[in-house]
Amino acid sequence: MTVHHRIEAPKALRVHASDNVAVALADTPAGASIALGAETVSVRMPIPAGHKFALKNIGEDEQVVKYGSPIGLASASISVGEHVHSHNLRTALNDVETYPPFSALASDTQQKLINDTFMGYRRADGRVGVRNEIWILPTVGCVANTAERIAREMNASAASENIDGVYAFLHPFGCSQLGDDLDGTRSILAALSSHPNAAGVLILGLGCESNQLSRLLVSVPEKRRNRIRAFSSQEVEDEFEAGIEAVKELNQCAAEDEREVCKISDLVIGVKCGGSDGFSGLTANPLVGRITDRLTAAGGTSVMTEIPELFGAERPLLQRCASEDVYDRFVTTVNDFKNYFIAHDQPIYENPSPGNIKGGITTLEEKSLGAAQKAGANSVVTDVLRYGELVNQPGLSILESPGNDAVSSTALTAAGATIILFTTGRGTPLGFPAPTIKIASNTSLSERKPRWIDFDAGAVLEAESRETIEEALWRKVIAVASGETTRNEENNERSIAIWKRGVTL
Repeated sequence: MTVHHRIEAPKALRVHASDNVAVALADTPAGASIALGAETVSVRMPIPAGHKFALKNIGEDEQVVKYGSPIGLASASISVGEHVHSHNLRTALNDVETYPPFSALASDTQQKLINDTFMGYRRADGRVGVRNEIWILPTVGCVANTAERIAREMNASAASENIDGVYAFLHPFGCSQLGDDLDGTRSILAALSSHPNAAGVLILGLGCESNQLSRLLVSVPEKRRNRIRAFSSQEVEDEFEAGIEAVKELNQCAAEDEREVCKISDLVIGVKCGGSDGFSGLTANPLVGRITDRLTAAGGTSVMTEIPELFGAERPLLQRCASEDVYDRFVTTVNDFKNYFIAHDQPIYENPSPGNIKGGITTLEEKSLGAAQKAGANSVVTDVLRYGELVNQPGLSILESPGNDAVSSTALTAAGATIILFTTGRGTPLGFPAPTIKIASNTSLSERKPRWIDFDAGAVLEAESRETIEEALWRKVIAVASGETTRNEENNERSIAIWKRGVTL
């Protein structure tokens, strides 16, 4: 008779050997003894799942360490086994910082030979898409509903089997904007117009808006313009009929497109976390980081954004910059974002959110260090992109954008991400133009929200091998790149949001 021994799940996790706190992996009652390697800690009070408790006595104003880095300072003395959270831990972040000089990478950054492929669509500019869709982009909110009507009508009619659908992406901007605010709207729309997942794009204008169609079209790369149709509604007799005819033309072009075998180095992913909890930095984000490392090692590209959610975690990433130029641009982007907060009389550490705090995250440093796990352990930072710029280097790119889920995921898509890996501990139905793989940080969320979640990263806590879970996620990414639909696509959850920074007239 074969005897099956049940593997007992760990009760807590110490992320790094130098940490002076650990994370409870399940609701833990007061007095419970928790074994962590050779140590056993008795918790002094109930510890909710995802929350921290002290592994040693920590004096007031001493650093609290998690992920091997400080996540803040003790605001009161903390005893071994005591709950560590907002009642006794505070941020140590200040304003704009000075960083040490650039130091060249000493590690070997040569690409690894990975034979994995996917079935994608190679576009005229050489980039590869994972969908063959028609997108409708209004230049201004005034014609957003018209764009939606055109998309709805075209999806209701018979289309070529080679076309994955017609989608309108609505927004309220494009008029009464000034300076950088208007430029940001224009650059995002121009970047989306050239996205490789779009086999064709209709840009629908009004005519009198600030975001003039002629200026926007000049911003679209020339090699993509033959798949663009555009007109101003004020200059045609019936904008709805004109839009239908334009989409029909694009459909005819797109119907000729076929999937072909593409190297994994052709893939561009965006990595994002939203609604994080105390497990996000332990399960989902490190798992996505392993995908980042694996993809960039093969010559592919990963893009990470949410600059305000890197405050407190930027120093380890700076040490992985490929050149002094990239290092300097990274520092400038971080400090520019801090100055953006300061200019609006806001503290730079106005984070985490109420949902984050409930899930066990206390300070912005802790949230940032957990979020930065998506960058992997070895990927080299090869480029820093400003808002609305396109990816042009393989490796890990850092993209300027706020932490807001919709704004940052739109920016990732516009930069060229053809798939978004979106980790979450709280859950959200939200989706974006690029297929969005929702990765739950805990199994409970995955089980409660199967129509939202594509992948359960909580399984790594009980798996005999993390490599098994990593391989499963890697295969999921390749399957989605080759046409497998994600939950957001099945639920028709597709939206964009544009960063509003300036004055409205």
